[in-house]
Amino acid sequence: MRESGSDISKNVTIMYMQIKTATNQEEWDKFITGHLEANFLQAWAWGEFHETRGKTVVRRIFVENGEIVAAYEGQVETAKRGTYMAVAGGPILDWERKDLVREVFEDMWKQGVENDCVFVRVRPQFEDSDQSRGLFAELGLKPAPIYLSVEFAGVLDLNKNEEEILAGASQNFRRAYRKAVKNGVEVEVSADIQDLDDFYTIQLQTARRHDFVSFSEDYLKKQFVAFAAYDEVKLYTAKFEGKILAQNFMIFYGNEASYHYGVSTELGTKLSSAPLLHIHAMREARERGMRRYNLWGITGEDETEHRFYGVSQFKRSFGIAELKYLHAHDMIIRPMAYKLSHMVEGARAKRRHV
Repeated sequence: MRESGSDISKNVTIMYMQIKTATNQEEWDKFITGHLEANFLQAWAWGEFHETRGKTVVRRIFVENGEIVAAYEGQVETAKRGTYMAVAGGPILDWERKDLVREVFEDMWKQGVENDCVFVRVRPQFEDSDQSRGLFAELGLKPAPIYLSVEFAGVLDLNKNEEEILAGASQNFRRAYRKAVKNGVEVEVSADIQDLDDFYTIQLQTARRHDFVSFSEDYLKKQFVAFAAYDEVKLYTAKFEGKILAQNFMIFYGNEASYHYGVSTELGTKLSSAPLLHIHAMREARERGMRRYNLWGITGEDETEHRFYGVSQFKRSFGIAELKYLHAHDMIIRPMAYKLSHMVEGARAKRRHV
């Protein structure tokens, strides 16, 4: 019996279904990328990256009549406040099928128990709305004290051509793009892991300028290697007279190109090279048949004191649509341990203003 009192198992009527651990990468990615809303957070490569970091990765598929109808990938995270499973960007399924939704969440519960988790944290590819919040409340989940992955993103429609995107961008964006072209800024594209050496060095410089904690070189390279195995990552580099101005770490998966990380030098800022890099990445995304360009995290327009406010305003200069995902929710498995974890995370969120 569930300690949390969740009603996930009530009133479930579902036809025969096979639920199992996924073992076939091609089968997995074919199903995930067949859904417009999905992005790299549920990619097979994302799980492989976490496995290289020593994490337990849970990949589950739900099969009816020989066809996958739902899937989710989660990583088991160990922390002093308690072990939990994180399911970011998932599950992937038809949310209109309430029977299927409950079956999937029931399985998440079981996997959480098997991995000795205090809770399972879920942030789906589900827009924030009264309906989505109501569904998660009905499932017995509670809003998490902190976010899981990006919940407020800036997105561009790649069905628009380059001229249409430039026309919809701000005057400053168009001016910066034309300035880079006029100055002869060159763009190089690479899938060579060695080129991340420069990226890491510039990231350290960028972190010092903008006061944020940088990722380790090992962390970045393991991600790059995981996605490079499936031709799903590229490093875009803007150069002027042989000097690196800026670099974008881009992931191409399914219907979406993701601006995952970006760095720039002081010279790059002066020469306005960033728009040129993005335009080049959008060209490749279209060639791959992608429909969406995700610039990821943005802050609210009224959050002028937020440290990422300036970056967010730059992203808005693209003419983005603003997408708010449903806030992360927790499926509580061990209530007493969860109370302590919730307290610790809540205090940390308040201190970090997140």
